[in-house]
Amino acid sequence: MVATEGTRLSEALPPRVKSVFALGDHTLNLTLSALSLFYLYYLSEFVGLRPSLASVVLLIGRCVDAFADPMMGRLSDHTHWRRGRRRPYFLIGAVPFGVSFALLWVDYPVESQLAKFAIYSIVYLLHSLTSTVLAVPYMALLPELTLDYQERTSVNTYRAIASVLGTLVPAVAFRPLAEAFGGGAAGFAWTGALAGLWVVLPWFAIYRTTWERPGFQQRATRLSFSAGMRALVAHAAYRRLAGLYLCSRIAMDVVSAIFIFYFEYWLRRPGDFEVSLLLLLLTVVASLPLWLRWSHFRDKGSIFIVGTTWWIAVSLAMFFVLPSTPRWVVFAVSMLAGVGYAVADMMPWSMLGEAMDDDELRTGERREGLYAGFFTFLRKLGGASAVTVAGVALELAGFVGGQPQPESALLAIRILTAIVPAAFLVGAVVLAIGYPITRARHAEILRQLGLRQT
Repeated sequence: MVATEGTRLSEALPPRVKSVFALGDHTLNLTLSALSLFYLYYLSEFVGLRPSLASVVLLIGRCVDAFADPMMGRLSDHTHWRRGRRRPYFLIGAVPFGVSFALLWVDYPVESQLAKFAIYSIVYLLHSLTSTVLAVPYMALLPELTLDYQERTSVNTYRAIASVLGTLVPAVAFRPLAEAFGGGAAGFAWTGALAGLWVVLPWFAIYRTTWERPGFQQRATRLSFSAGMRALVAHAAYRRLAGLYLCSRIAMDVVSAIFIFYFEYWLRRPGDFEVSLLLLLLTVVASLPLWLRWSHFRDKGSIFIVGTTWWIAVSLAMFFVLPSTPRWVVFAVSMLAGVGYAVADMMPWSMLGEAMDDDELRTGERREGLYAGFFTFLRKLGGASAVTVAGVALELAGFVGGQPQPESALLAIRILTAIVPAAFLVGAVVLAIGYPITRARHAEILRQLGLRQT
C-alpha cells in the first residue's frame, strides 16, 4: 500500500502496479521481437537488400544506439525534475518511439542498394535512439519500486510474462496481418503503423501508476561519467552478471533471427513457424510462475543455471530435427525450449537490482541509470553483432532469398539455430556458477545500508 509517492508502508507491490509496469517491457519487446524475427527477412525478401547489407542495417543502428545507453542512464541519474529522474522520459519518448517503428516498415521508392541501405540504417538508428529514451529509465526504475529480494523476482516475473506476450504479438500476428492488409511490402507497412500505435499508449499509464523514491533522487552522484564507468567495470559481481546476460541474449537473438529460416528452408514447413513459436512462448508464460515459486527456496543464480542447462540440451536436440520429423515432435521440442528460455530471459534482470544495491554499499551513490544503461548496451550490441555475423554467415554459405538453398546454406541454418546458441548458453552457465550475491548476501547489504542511514 502506498503512503505517499515514493514512500512505501510495505515492499510488497499490488498486482495492478506490477501489471501496469510490465506493459513497458511488453512494448519494448514487441518492437525488438518484430525486428529480430522479421526485419532481416523483410529487408531481404521484400525490400531487396542483400542479406549481408540487411544485417549491417541492424548492426549500425544497434551499435550507435548501444553506446548511447550508458549515457542515457547517466543522464537520468543526474536528472532532478519535480516529477522524478526516470518517469518524465516516458512522456518524452513514447510518441517518437511508435512513429519511428512504423517508418521502419515503409518500402521507400529507391532502386540502389546503397541508397536503400542508407535510408533503412538512418530510420533504424532513429528508432533505436527513441527506444533508449524509454528503455533505460524504465529498467532503472525497477529497483526503486521495491527493495525486497523476492519481490523483485515477482516484479520481473510479471515483466517477463508481458515481455513474452510482446514477442507473441508479432510472432503470431505480424505476417497474418501483413497478408490481411494485402501482403508484400505494403502489407508490412500497414502492420508496422498499427503496431506503432499499439506501443505508444501504455507509457502514459505506466507514468501515472509508478513512483520514485525521493531519498534516491536526493542522493548526489559525485562520480563523473568516465569514473562511474570505471567503477562499474571494477564491480566484480556486476561483471559476471553482465557476462552471463550477454551470453544468454546473444543466444536468444541468434535464434530469433534464424528461426524463420529454419522452418522455411530446412524443415520446408513455413506454416509451422508461427505455431511452433506460439507454443514456445505459451510454455514460457506457463513455466514462469513455477520458476517464481521455486525461487522462494533457491538463490537466483542457481535457478539460472538449472533453467539454462535445460535449454542447452533442447537447443542441441534441434540440430537433429529433420524435414521428415513428425510435426508433433517439432512442436514438443519448441515447448521444451520455452521452459529454459523463461529463466534465461527473466532471471538476469531480477539479479540486477541486487547488484545496484551492492554498488550503493561500495560507492554511496544510487546509479541505477548507469547500470541499466550498460545492461541495455550489452543487449543491443551483443545481439546486433550476433545477428550480423549470422547474416554474413548465411551469405557466405550461399544463401539467396526466395530460392532453393544449397546444402551449405541449409547446414549453416541448422548450426545457427542449434549449435551456436547452445555454445553461448554454456558460457552463461559457467559465469553463473558461484555468483556471489545470494539471498543471504543481499540481506546483509540491506542491513549495512540501513545502518548508514540511522
